[in-house]
Amino acid sequence: MDAPVPPLNPLHVFAVAARLGNLTRAAEALGVSQSAVSRQVAVLEGYIGALLFRRERHGIALTSEGEALQREVGPAFERIVAATERLRKGSRTKPLRLRVYSTFAAKWLLPRLHRFEAAHPGIGVQLSHIVAPVDFRRDPVDLAIQLGDGRWPDLEARRLMPDVLQPVCSPRLLKTGPPLRVPDDLRRHRMLVSRYRRDDWKDWLEGIGRPDLLQDGLEFTSSVLTFQAAMEGLGVAIGQMRLMEPDLTSGSLVAVLGMPVERSIAYHVVWPKGVPLDHRGRAFLSWLIGEANG
Repeated sequence: MDAPVPPLNPLHVFAVAARLGNLTRAAEALGVSQSAVSRQVAVLEGYIGALLFRRERHGIALTSEGEALQREVGPAFERIVAATERLRKGSRTKPLRLRVYSTFAAKWLLPRLHRFEAAHPGIGVQLSHIVAPVDFRRDPVDLAIQLGDGRWPDLEARRLMPDVLQPVCSPRLLKTGPPLRVPDDLRRHRMLVSRYRRDDWKDWLEGIGRPDLLQDGLEFTSSVLTFQAAMEGLGVAIGQMRLMEPDLTSGSLVAVLGMPVERSIAYHVVWPKGVPLDHRGRAFLSWLIGEANG
C-alpha cells in the first residue's frame, strides 16, 4: 500500500525557511506573514513528530532531524521549480500550429495576422494548409479552420463566419465583354470553377432559382487561381464574399448581379473535443472571433 502523501505546503514552507535560515525572510519570499510560516512549520513538525528548527536569538537553526529532511526536500523542490520553469518557457515559445485552407489564408487571414502578432508578441503562429478534413490524431496542429455545418462528433467548433456566394469578375470584363446585368447574361460568359469548390456555382444558381443556367466551365486547381483568372478577365467566378473584401475594396474584382446566397455551411474554428485550449489557443480564438465580427 502506498505511504500517505506528507503535507506539501508545510514542506515547501520548511524548505524555504531552511534555505534562508530566517522565518521573517521566508515569510517575505512566500508573501505571507511570519506567523503563517511558523504555523506551517508547526504542522510539519506535528506530522513528523520531531522538532525541525531551534529558535535562536538571531534566527533559526536546523536540528539534526531538520538537516536530514532538508538534504532530501531542498533538492526535490529545486528540481520541481526547474522542471516547471522549463515547461513554462517552452509553452511560451512554442508556436500555435494552425491548419487553414490556402484561399482562406491568402484572402482573409494573412492580411490581418500582423494585428494578432502586435497584440500577442509572445505567440508565434505556424500555418499549414490542406483541403482534406483535419485529423488531430494524425496531424500536428493545435487549431484548424474548417468549412461545414459545425457538427463534427470528435471536435469542438466555434462558428467564425458564413459562406456567402456571389459572382465576381474583372471590371475590365464589364467594359469590354457582353452585358452582365441579369442571370440570363451568364449564358454569354465563361464560368470559372475551383476544383475543390465545384458546387459553388450550382449552389448559387439553385439559391436564386436558376439551376438551368449551370454550364461546364474552365476549371482551376484552387480558388486562388480561379480568382486570379477572374481578375485577368478570363470569365466569371463565384466569390466567397467574406474572403473577397480586399479584392473588392481594391477594385481588382467587382461583385455582379446583386444576388448573394448564404450557404447552410460556414467557416468554423475547431479543436479536439475534451482538450482544453491553452493560453495560445484561447488568445488566437478570441482574436479570430473579434476579427470576423469586426
